[in-house]
Amino acid sequence: MSKIPAPPEPLSAPVFDSHCHLDIMVGNRQASSGDPVAQAAQAAETTVRSILEDARAVGVVRLVTIGYDLKSSRWNAETAERQEGVYAGVAIHPNEAHEATPEVLAEIEALAGRPEVRAVGETGLDYFRDWASKDDQHASFRAHIEIAKRTGKALVIHDRDAHDDVLKVLAAEGAPDTVVFHSFSGDAEMAKKCAEAGYFMSFSGPVTYKNAAYLREAADVAPLELMLVETDAPYLPPVPHRGKPNAPYLIPLTLRCLAEVKGIHSDRLCEAISTNGVTVFGEW
Repeated sequence: MSKIPAPPEPLSAPVFDSHCHLDIMVGNRQASSGDPVAQAAQAAETTVRSILEDARAVGVVRLVTIGYDLKSSRWNAETAERQEGVYAGVAIHPNEAHEATPEVLAEIEALAGRPEVRAVGETGLDYFRDWASKDDQHASFRAHIEIAKRTGKALVIHDRDAHDDVLKVLAAEGAPDTVVFHSFSGDAEMAKKCAEAGYFMSFSGPVTYKNAAYLREAADVAPLELMLVETDAPYLPPVPHRGKPNAPYLIPLTLRCLAEVKGIHSDRLCEAISTNGVTVFGEW
């Protein structure tokens, strides 16, 4: 079983985690036998309160917990309502797109209208897995785009091996005012296309990986005013903790890597990301 990583050196300026999954971390969705990282996170018997305390101790003062099906979306919205510094996103993940019935989507839209819910997501396209057909994924993605427009909330995109089609759907449907590419996985050319469209790019742990130079090249060309940082916890932990459970308190490791790539002080990057957070998710 993977051990929980030790906390990094605290940041000297506050920042926030734009994308995590609190419900998986605390065991609201029981991890499967094929999900060892989530199993390890749940074995630690953590709580939302302790996750927040650990994050704040290193300068991560807020977080956005993201839904991927109806149950998780309900839980995240309810948790955000109760917990200061926690905000939610609600959606049906593309891998679960076959569950995006009109009735389910209507409830997602109702949840998205709540004040503590700041995003519609994660939605999008995933061509890495075939858990849902491309037709179902595209239909669900288009429906979520419309929900984001009607509710005025940011659209948080899951894009895995589907860059061109995600951009095509956004262009064809007309993107909402605010679009975030969660755990940005494109190269520098993709980053340029997103920047031209005004889409935000949220970078996660893989930007620190030795074999991910393309992500650092993407971060280098991404405008500061369109950058966010995230964990996707309990997944995608930054170096040196690959294979271990991720958590919001590990944001400083990813952020310092990004600051080095940008050639700026981490405080400046924290300030830019915090400003961007208000632009994307509204006043905290």
